[in-house]
Amino acid sequence: MSKNNLDSDIYRNVVQNKYDFGTGSWAVVNPRITMKLDVYGEYHPYISSGGNMFTVEEAKLLKETCLSTSKKNESDVAEELFSKVPNIRYEKRIGYYLGLYVGHVLQGNYRKNGSSGGFGTWIVAELYNRHLIDGVIHVKKSESDNVIFEYGISKSISDIRSGSGTKYYPVEYSKVIEFVKKNPGKYAIVGLPSYIMELRLLSNVIPELRSSLKYMIGLVCGHQKSTKFAEFLAWQCGIRPGNLKSIDFRKKMSDSPASDYAIEVTGTIDGKEKKIVKRMKDLVGGDWGEGIFKVRASDFTDDVMNETADVTLGDAWLPEYTNDSKGNNIIVVRNPVIQSIIKEGISNHLVKVDRVGVNTIVQSQNSHYHHTITDLPYRLLKQRKRHVWYPQKRVEESENISWTRRKIQDQRERICLKVPEMYRDAVLQNDIDIFLEKLNGLFKRYDHLYLIQRIVNKLKRIFS
Repeated sequence: MSKNNLDSDIYRNVVQNKYDFGTGSWAVVNPRITMKLDVYGEYHPYISSGGNMFTVEEAKLLKETCLSTSKKNESDVAEELFSKVPNIRYEKRIGYYLGLYVGHVLQGNYRKNGSSGGFGTWIVAELYNRHLIDGVIHVKKSESDNVIFEYGISKSISDIRSGSGTKYYPVEYSKVIEFVKKNPGKYAIVGLPSYIMELRLLSNVIPELRSSLKYMIGLVCGHQKSTKFAEFLAWQCGIRPGNLKSIDFRKKMSDSPASDYAIEVTGTIDGKEKKIVKRMKDLVGGDWGEGIFKVRASDFTDDVMNETADVTLGDAWLPEYTNDSKGNNIIVVRNPVIQSIIKEGISNHLVKVDRVGVNTIVQSQNSHYHHTITDLPYRLLKQRKRHVWYPQKRVEESENISWTRRKIQDQRERICLKVPEMYRDAVLQNDIDIFLEKLNGLFKRYDHLYLIQRIVNKLKRIFS
């Protein structure tokens, strides 16, 4: 085949420039591609043969099913899905919505076992109990020794409940989606914004998925993490890399606000299995803004509220709700079936929610909106000035943010790019202090910039 009939740009543009989210979508549409973890603990698509060259038709399919290259953005897909739903409303910051709520589940142990209010597991359990689905595709404890979590399918209430809780851990869904293609049924799937969006794109080219994936349950995500995040937290607890068996990223503490949670790790120390609980605030890495072990692609998304999901769930990071240590969800409903389930839950006193407005939902993720929407144009502009290909987003490149915000973005980028190598060196030398010392240097600059920003903001308030 002549070179004119081959395309190598897409792999270079997306994967080598770190714009792929590791969802597994490419492995679903191209049998030459498999998903593997790299040495930094991030999933990427790898090509088994033929280098990175694709036929024009193969490249076209890859472009259509990749968030970074698709001609359709989240607004386009959401409009196709929800614009004709009766009584639906639209707001640019959160997308389409039928209902907006903040609250928690009263029924059973859903709230106790969940990261926040328990709504994610409760909704999929209700869908299952009403025979609207045959199973739930969600992140569960892995059966492999190589990873701690992976996507799996639950077909019983007990299995559905076992998948509750937040996992700050990379996963990919190519294997479970292949199973769904070969075993059509009625499924709900739970995922982050990039995962749900690429499933919508996959459904446009694979009829079996369009008919089988009945409900998509979306999560709000500040950014994706590599496997090294869990490994590093455990290392601070005395469990060396390679010895971590399990981790609960969001263990609730009854004597603290919901924002003051702990981790619980289980692993081998000196040949003995131990379980250790430590508050996140006592560990390095809990500041989400610093973004250590962040997947680079997370800096190039503009979808805060998982706009193509049938319902979006997140943490209610609001003072009036975080004081409750048991946790609360924000809920953005777009699907009429899920809206009716929640309304029935309210009427039957199975859930307790407040109906809220758009501003409350946005305020609950205020920092996330700043980074993802307000500051994204500057990060895009930086790529253009570097003459690096970058994905088309719903915001235009610009440097119309303050000097301090620009410098904070620069430092976040340094942290994102430098940390994986710094950590790998420390693991090879079996010395966590080497990493902590270098990390402290990056954080000092970051904290200094935030101090400048606070001073500037204070002066503006004084003289305004």
